[in-house]
Amino acid sequence: MHSQTAPVFFLDTNIFVYALLANEPLKKQRALQLVEHALGSHLGFISYQVIQEFANVATRKFAQRFTSDQCRQFIDAAMQPLNRVPSSPELLNAALDLQQDTRYSFYDCLVLAAALQCGAGVLYSEDLQHNQLIGGTLRIVNPFLLDANESGPPEADTRGTESL
Repeated sequence: MHSQTAPVFFLDTNIFVYALLANEPLKKQRALQLVEHALGSHLGFISYQVIQEFANVATRKFAQRFTSDQCRQFIDAAMQPLNRVPSSPELLNAALDLQQDTRYSFYDCLVLAAALQCGAGVLYSEDLQHNQLIGGTLRIVNPFLLDANESGPPEADTRGTESL
């Protein structure tokens, strides 16, 4: 789906949640790096489901809940530019197939199916099995594990490396 030479990656909902949580500073820093890289490189993708899940968490589960306007502003600025996978019957069917193959929940399989549909090589998520390969092409990476950062996008530092 994407013609650039750099690998496309997919962000799960928890990345956006941690980007806003002050009580988890290390996770917040890493999540912000991923979101900034996704927006700056145009290589980070999400699905409409990720937006829906985020809106539910932000307006119902945050210690300081977002108002509807705050939620809408964040989604418009940080999520809509990355939203490249709409809901569809094909996505639903792919998720059902993945559910049978992986034994993950249906909603986790919708995320996996969306990541596969957009051609992502990496799915950043805390919720799934780290380093698992799905469909022969999609690697799950928990970016909050120390060893996971070597599989991540460039860090926002002055080392000049392209990846860790």
